[in-house]
Amino acid sequence: MIYSKFFKWEYLLMTLLAMVLMACGSDTNASQASGEEASEELEMSELTLTGVRDPQISAAQIIADELGYFEEEGLDVTNYLIENGPEMSSMIAGGSAPISLMSNFLSITLKASDVPINVVAVLDQMAGTQAMVGSENLELESAKDLEGLTIGMPNGAEVRYAIDSMGEELGVDVDQIEFVNIGPSDGLAALQRGDIDALAAWEPFITKGTQAGGDFILSGRESNLPEKQGEVDWLSVHSTLMATDDFLEENPNTIKAIIRALKKGTDYINENREEAIKTLSPELRLSESELEEIMGRNTYSMEVDNTYWNESNSDGIMDYFMSVGNIQSKPKVASYHDFSLLEEVYPELITADNLQD
Repeated sequence: MIYSKFFKWEYLLMTLLAMVLMACGSDTNASQASGEEASEELEMSELTLTGVRDPQISAAQIIADELGYFEEEGLDVTNYLIENGPEMSSMIAGGSAPISLMSNFLSITLKASDVPINVVAVLDQMAGTQAMVGSENLELESAKDLEGLTIGMPNGAEVRYAIDSMGEELGVDVDQIEFVNIGPSDGLAALQRGDIDALAAWEPFITKGTQAGGDFILSGRESNLPEKQGEVDWLSVHSTLMATDDFLEENPNTIKAIIRALKKGTDYINENREEAIKTLSPELRLSESELEEIMGRNTYSMEVDNTYWNESNSDGIMDYFMSVGNIQSKPKVASYHDFSLLEEVYPELITADNLQD
């Protein structure tokens, strides 16, 4: 009887000791989990993400918002979409758009002006949307027929680089073309009135021009000229996610969350194009038929490949920007790129051989 009581007490003490040890272990595990969670804690959950109301810059951004991908990442994002992309430069420089979506070419001009900016992710290849459309009555028998024509184009537009590349390959004297500085909206109206022979701009104005009866002439990735039909390599320009130095330093986990949401949006666009078009149409104020044509000119991919890096690092685009007065010096490409956060989240997207100058 005494032995039985002793055994029961010993068993009870051992059980209590085991429970205490388990509780301590649970506290340690909870503490470790809490530490891991804290390391990925968002520095800010409410933010404004500035983009452009067009499918080549902000398609994934809009999809991520509409389908709740930002919310899944713990973010309360206000998408602020401007109507005119070139306005982004002054917004970033003035501090009102510390995290934004715009072309990688803008980062060149900003860095050359000592604006502290970094490309932190690539979103799509949009050179196919930088294009030229002819008037309803324009007929070209050869590329040389472009000489002497009047082409409306915003000064410094990226499509001019594609036109220069075309001229070099096909023997067209681009200096013999009369370029008239005009915004794309006014240029589209001028094209329809017959005041200009062609409009060089970006989407959606190119598709609106073709749907009004004009003929597609060329883009950075496609040619419809008589002696050159099909795929070309006259321009490479990408939509990117950019952050100022301060925002990058202070909000790395927030940026990683944005990247994850944009990746989900990009995948959805590629895997569910028809549904994506239906979702984007009201926000972009474009018909579904317009969007189908425009988005078909884009390649939606967040891969940082050799094409992206080598073209960003080429003297050609830098020389062009200097020739039109957009920059006064050539910034080193590595000085305005930081893919460290992208590599943390999606290392498989970094496929360029060497991300160095």
